[in-house]
Amino acid sequence: MAELPKNLEDAIEQAKTATQAALDAGVCRIQVELNFPELKPMPIAEQFLSIFEDLGANFKVFFPDAGAAALARRDWGEKPFEIRGIGELKGKMLPEDQAFLMVAPTSVEVAEVQKMADEAGERPFILLNPVLEDIATVGLGYAGRQLRTRFLSTFEVCYYLRPLENGALLRCYPGPWQVWLELEDDYKLIAEVDTKPAGDEIDRILAQSTGNPEDPTPAPKTGFMTELQRFLRALTQ
Repeated sequence: MAELPKNLEDAIEQAKTATQAALDAGVCRIQVELNFPELKPMPIAEQFLSIFEDLGANFKVFFPDAGAAALARRDWGEKPFEIRGIGELKGKMLPEDQAFLMVAPTSVEVAEVQKMADEAGERPFILLNPVLEDIATVGLGYAGRQLRTRFLSTFEVCYYLRPLENGALLRCYPGPWQVWLELEDDYKLIAEVDTKPAGDEIDRILAQSTGNPEDPTPAPKTGFMTELQRFLRALTQ
């Protein structure tokens, strides 16, 4: 059974382990999501991609645009693999490439990312912290939402961590989705389900666990998830 990580470094290590397990099981399209609004994708990606560094030049990392890719090349220093923006001519996918990591692709790039995933074929294609849930706000409408839904349905969410009001939602491949309740000084696993629970289902699970169906929100605590959110929020102010 997966345990809730104690800190951000533990969460990244969990994500790497889950990704490797999915790859070993033959999963090609993988989604990894540490769902904290304030979390910057670049430092997370730098720690995460170490599992692919043995591929050397046969591994490619893509950012949403050339500017973000240039920042990564500057901050990360010399790497054995290419770091490019989606759509860059120099970042074309080659037959000898063995794996691809897409860092924080947004709804604007979803069509291009889908083409790249199709071109990757059976080669590993990983979405790290995709920002695709806001597709309705960029003018793509119903057709765009359908495109996003169909595309994301082809991916295995091998790692997912999101803070709740007083708990957390965790999925660590190959395990089930877990709902954790924040207590005074720890977290308690209160439910495991096979598919990602929707918001109302999470509310019901929390309400049943706290014994208060009218209000599933207990008093605020100061566990890891709460403190991490506060820390990240402070960094961005």
